[in-house]
Amino acid sequence: MSQPFDARADLADSPDVGARVRPRDAATLILTRSRAGQAEVLMGRRAPGHVFMASKWVFPGGRVERGDYTAPFATDLSPDELALLEREMPERRARALALAAVRETHEETGIIVGRPAPARSLAGPWRNFLSTGHQADLAGLRYIARAITPPGRPRRFDARFFLADADAMDLPARTDHGDELERVAWIPLDDLKDLALPAITRFVVGEVRERLAGRDPGRPFIRQLHGQHKIDRL
Repeated sequence: MSQPFDARADLADSPDVGARVRPRDAATLILTRSRAGQAEVLMGRRAPGHVFMASKWVFPGGRVERGDYTAPFATDLSPDELALLEREMPERRARALALAAVRETHEETGIIVGRPAPARSLAGPWRNFLSTGHQADLAGLRYIARAITPPGRPRRFDARFFLADADAMDLPARTDHGDELERVAWIPLDDLKDLALPAITRFVVGEVRERLAGRDPGRPFIRQLHGQHKIDRL
């Protein structure tokens, strides 16, 4: 069974400062692997001083950029995953979310979720990724959750969470990662209970456990309505 969502902790993660900010599309990629019979996930600890979830352990991700709508890719999302996303949005936007998840993962952790391709010189956010001689590999991404940051926060995102099995991919060697995450590590799922995780991250970890166990409870959609957190299954 999926674990309950801790609404009180979610509000504490990013207090209401009365800001009037519209949510921006964002995407997160949760990479898993198995080592010595244990499931591990790729995570990073955000640097202190961030206005959004400072010093918390999170999955790599970030907002969608304009370049994500036109970036080349080696493999597309599966027809089933595209169909799930197209219940909520046009195909082009769905693919841009998946591409943003791959790009942000590379920017923050150095991991290249891609397949070999001729190196390209392209201005914009995909410059570093494409210069490695790869294009995004979207075939293994699964859409598992959606969450909107509550109103009043200094940063608000309408985030989709994707899950992928790193063991099923031929991931190239890791490159240097940026400075948004002060540490990047593969962490056993059983060790996450001892880390400082945002409430939404802790909840999504429960969703990951469900899927690794072969269950699909549907995609949770977490947001706040009239001051109360609400969770539906898409």
